[in-house]
Amino acid sequence: MSQTPFQARLSEAADLTEARLSECLADGGDLVAGAPARLLAAMRHGALGGGKRLRPFLVIESARLFGGEVQAAVGAATALECIHCYSLVHDDLPSMDDDDLRRGKPTVHRAYDEATAILAGDGLLTLAFGLVAGEERLSPAARVALVALLARDAGAAGMVGGQALDLAAETDVLSEDEIARMQAMKTGALIAFACEAGAIVADADAQGRARLRRFGEIVGLAFQLADDLLDETADAAALGKAAGKDRERGKKTLPALHGVDWTRTRLDHLVAEAEAELAPYGEASAVLVEAARFVANRTS
Repeated sequence: MSQTPFQARLSEAADLTEARLSECLADGGDLVAGAPARLLAAMRHGALGGGKRLRPFLVIESARLFGGEVQAAVGAATALECIHCYSLVHDDLPSMDDDDLRRGKPTVHRAYDEATAILAGDGLLTLAFGLVAGEERLSPAARVALVALLARDAGAAGMVGGQALDLAAETDVLSEDEIARMQAMKTGALIAFACEAGAIVADADAQGRARLRRFGEIVGLAFQLADDLLDETADAAALGKAAGKDRERGKKTLPALHGVDWTRTRLDHLVAEAEAELAPYGEASAVLVEAARFVANRTS
């Protein structure tokens, strides 16, 4: 069966990211030379051989939208995937979501041990900034902009802050607006970074950066909403991880608050918003628009 342009580009981004991850996590790699073998193996376990690599795809395709070179975007795309993988390694820990399965295989703390998993996540986090700083295909100004943006979106004002709110939500009573804020930080910040990062790589103007940022924020909301819906409706075999745990732990989600039908309608509205945001770019944005539809309608 032939692939759609979106599927082909997603597969291409996954291959490029996997290759760069394999290279930078290899024994003797520039940024990991001398690392303890067990630690490096745990980092590989957490980063290689799994996932759709959606976030790297968004970096690459957002750069492509503005005429940027794919290879120039791969460093930032791989750095973002390092951040994402570190967050999953830590999120799976017993003190966080306490999961035994990720992408159909044992989580890092199960395959190794809890302390090694914490350090593996730390290693992936710091590797990300080295990848951006050392990307010689980008101008120094672009590298500085990416490092600053990644520090914000991955940190206390972004993903890490969202994780903190998510943990607190197991016991706190949250309003709908508070749930939306938590999700925008926990998931949306890195997806928004992906789209804005692509614009930075391609040296887009301020308006282009802002438009892609907003597109990413919308897609991020759709991603978390679809993820929460899957947790309510899918089984572990389809997800490659435990299902139904959010409800069991008392976590607050919009599908739990409003139900399945409301959630699917909201996802349709978010896709329409994403399409409208990219409408000025016409057919050139078709692959990114299809990505928004994929995020909203995914089944795993």
